[in-house]
Amino acid sequence: MSNLRIAIQKAGRLHEESMELLKDIGISIDNGKDQLKASARDFPVEVFYLRNGDIPQYLRDGVVDAAIIGENIIIEKGNDLPFVERLGFSKCKVSIAVPKESDASSLKDLAGKEIATSYPETVKRFLEAQGISAKLHIINGSVEIAPNIGLADGICDIVSSGSTLFKNGLKEIEVLLKSEAVLAISPKMDDERKAILAKIQFRIQSVLKGRNSKYILLNAPNDKLDDIIKILPGMRSPTVLPLAEKGWSSVHTVISKNQFWEIIDELKSKGAEGILVCPIEKMVL
Repeated sequence: MSNLRIAIQKAGRLHEESMELLKDIGISIDNGKDQLKASARDFPVEVFYLRNGDIPQYLRDGVVDAAIIGENIIIEKGNDLPFVERLGFSKCKVSIAVPKESDASSLKDLAGKEIATSYPETVKRFLEAQGISAKLHIINGSVEIAPNIGLADGICDIVSSGSTLFKNGLKEIEVLLKSEAVLAISPKMDDERKAILAKIQFRIQSVLKGRNSKYILLNAPNDKLDDIIKILPGMRSPTVLPLAEKGWSSVHTVISKNQFWEIIDELKSKGAEGILVCPIEKMVL
């Protein structure tokens, strides 16, 4: 059987979170220090450790079959490449920023000005869509320093927490796009490797559903049971079991992490007691 070849970033936060995801889906990688390729012990997968910006071309050429990569890199260098899964980590923005003392408050204020960026194609498309003309300086590396040395009036770069902008005396004035890690695929992948990818996708979806959900258990008086059950979404419907104490039941269900506090507050108002909340490692539907 052929191995599925997956590319991930060589180092950094995306690398660490990608390796954690592979571990969570049961793929153990035997990789020594500075290895550029490693095989899984228990699954037909090889992992290639590559520079983020090089991965789209490797996908395009069929050198790798899939990649965990930032959506911003796909938009910049692989707009023709499909991705099959959003992974929910390594979230960031691609933003325009200017010095804090600048009068510019929107992208239109940079018309005819100079913008330094590592994302020229992304900026170019965005400017064209807005009907704005500006000169681009392509920089690979510390883009934030460009306004301070008089190279540009503004920059376009990825923004995570905003601390780098703050440290360099910059303010964000426009968000071009929001990005997260995605699972991108090669258009040249054969059917045998597609079958392996389908198994990986199933496992990833189970892990992501688990990460985005909470398992809750609560005690409810039977005369309030109907009202409490109406609040709970559940995967199909909540599980209700009688307690040893007469007139009470135990209710078990799964709720979305995003709805968690709103639902808990409502449950308490309807008479639920002893609410326990547990993390879910994986959720297979």
